Amino acid sequence: MINLKDIFKNNLLLKITSLNTLVISIRLIISLVVQRILAATVGEIGIAKIGQLRNLTLIITSTSSLGVFNGIVKYVAEFKDKNEKLKDLFSTAFLFVFIGSLLTSIIVFFNASWICNKLFGDLHLIFLIKFLALLPCVIGVNRLFQGILNGLSEYKKYAKIDLLSYILSIALLLTCLYYYNLEGVLFSIILAPLIQFFVIIYVFGSQLKQYIKFKGYNLKLPFAKEILAFTLMSFVSTVLLNYIELDIRTMITNKISINEAGYWTAMNFISKNYMTFSSSIFTLYVIPKFSRIYTGRLFKEEVLYIYKTLLPLFGIGMILVYLLRNEIIAIIYPDFIGMEPLFKWQLLGDFVRLTTLVIAHQFLAKKMVKTFVITELMSLAIFYILSKNLVVIYGTEGVVMAHFIRYISYFFIVVIAVWNYFRIQNIKEDN
Repeated sequence: MINLKDIFKNNLLLKITSLNTLVISIRLIISLVVQRILAATVGEIGIAKIGQLRNLTLIITSTSSLGVFNGIVKYVAEFKDKNEKLKDLFSTAFLFVFIGSLLTSIIVFFNASWICNKLFGDLHLIFLIKFLALLPCVIGVNRLFQGILNGLSEYKKYAKIDLLSYILSIALLLTCLYYYNLEGVLFSIILAPLIQFFVIIYVFGSQLKQYIKFKGYNLKLPFAKEILAFTLMSFVSTVLLNYIELDIRTMITNKISINEAGYWTAMNFISKNYMTFSSSIFTLYVIPKFSRIYTGRLFKEEVLYIYKTLLPLFGIGMILVYLLRNEIIAIIYPDFIGMEPLFKWQLLGDFVRLTTLVIAHQFLAKKMVKTFVITELMSLAIFYILSKNLVVIYGTEGVVMAHFIRYISYFFIVVIAVWNYFRIQNIKEDN
């Protein structure tokens, strides 16, 4: 007789998945309630502005840490038992965070007028941009600490930090909404990294001291070169993507209406909520696992194992979201009728996206910088060009159609790239 308890106990991916499912489910329930309140209070225009600010904060998250996150995950997983290696890694990473956060603060502060006008169409909210310019240091350190958590596969602590930070951030958001309406909501989004920082210190602080010792730190060039590769990859995957999303939202506003931009932002918000389920699995399980796999046969076995574990769960969830799309709109976004046609293409695109990203994390695990950058640029170019053209023919639905086509194309590009990587490795071993 199959003992499900033993299977669960010995299966790290299932343990991470189940705990992650619990955390995401709680987050999702809270998020749906909050989105309902926001939709009723600030409307489509407010949702679009919130989307703009979130894209900006994601760009700043990448630039303030100079993209060290995935590098920290990879090398902590590899060197968790080698203290000298970790010391060299963290000294270099802290220097990167210092440089990145300082440059980001200066650029954001002195370009606040341009940024505010680009995001919101006027300078009414410039004070928010200038305040945000004070926080890159906190944001950068957060990413460094998160990388250590993920590299150690501390999934229980990660889940606790994630959930507690989210609940406190939502409490702040609702308080600011009550007293200051949309401006309060935007201000609470800016303050969220501060909350996360204090939660990380509270939950994970004692363990961080075991790995991070501030005495005797200095820049180690070998690790500087290694982390610079992740800086480039982060710029392409995070900064460019969020800038493109900003530009597409502005394009929808100008060519159709800001209400339509709000519909697309709301659809993206729902998508990002369920995709959060997979993103933490990638950093807690996939990257550390792939970084220790060196043969094509083992890689294929691991990918199939991940697919068998995740895709059925993910697929059932997405089918339910599609079947209940009208109910979701009625409950969360009651006046956002224009969202309904977006579900089909967004959900199809996200399912293909999940299958693709599992394989594509080999690029991060093996630091395949050139391959990652080329494939990611091709993916972003497909999305951007198709969005610009399809929005003219199909309206906002054209953007989510472009999303689906992008990931169909990206899947085949990634499979070919990974197959070629292992082919070359086999040739080297034979020689």
